Amino acid sequence: MEAAYRGVSSCITSVLVCFFLSVFFVLSLYIWGTRESRDHPDVIIRRFYSVFAMMCLSPPVVYVFMDKSILQKTSLLHLLGLRFDGLIQALFYPLVLTMILFLGSLLMQGLTGLWRLYAEPMYWFWNLSDLAFLRSHVVAPIAEEFVFRGCMMPLLLQCFPISRAIFIAPLFFGVAHLHHMVDRVRHERIPFLNAFIISIFQMSYTTVFGAYSAFLFVRTGHLAAPCIAHAFCNHIGFPDFSEVLSYKKSQRYLVSFLFVLGLLAWIWLLKPLTSPELYHNHSVFWIDDAWMKM
Repeated sequence: MEAAYRGVSSCITSVLVCFFLSVFFVLSLYIWGTRESRDHPDVIIRRFYSVFAMMCLSPPVVYVFMDKSILQKTSLLHLLGLRFDGLIQALFYPLVLTMILFLGSLLMQGLTGLWRLYAEPMYWFWNLSDLAFLRSHVVAPIAEEFVFRGCMMPLLLQCFPISRAIFIAPLFFGVAHLHHMVDRVRHERIPFLNAFIISIFQMSYTTVFGAYSAFLFVRTGHLAAPCIAHAFCNHIGFPDFSEVLSYKKSQRYLVSFLFVLGLLAWIWLLKPLTSPELYHNHSVFWIDDAWMKM
């Protein structure tokens, strides 16, 4: 009975710690008291400082609330998904897998001429010197994955089954994105109800992505895997299905076909391309877990 109580208490503690990490992550973005929009260069730089501070503060929190018996079996860095073994695979296969899911969106970019733009060196030169681009493609994916996956997942995995932890963690991630509603109402002047609906929709698909990202983290044992998938998803954006209607009939059929093909291929390749053996993943949490060996 006492052991069961300790187990429940441990799970409650882990969930509360994850909750407070997500709250402080969002609050850190607003401590500066600025009135400019989130896209103002000064705001972007200050928020870079905020998320960097959170990245420094979160690992000690994980260490304090982590079961010490687990820390005796592996290092904190490995728990956070920071290791070199299998890194190349973690940067390549999850990106390919995610691109397959967005085959329809990639073709839409090709039809609008973006592929040609990607081949221009100046496109990358200007974007890599643009703070908003760096925020969406570099800083946000790394910082959010580090805190919401690298730091939260070990805390949850120490007391929850893998399948359950994968679906608990993204709830914090999705709800954390509700703060964008502040900018929509205050700076974009979007009516409250419309801003609320947009924010709920954003929370929904970021929660779904969060589950996918947690799955990548668990299966590969690498923080790099969800980071690269996150960066790609931020770049490609949520598919604009209404745009498909503006294409010619043949193009419309082809794009629709690739959306379906991409989804089916992604489902079929999800387990093979994230096999723990492929990434030399021997985590203490799932080395003996049958679900991971499927």
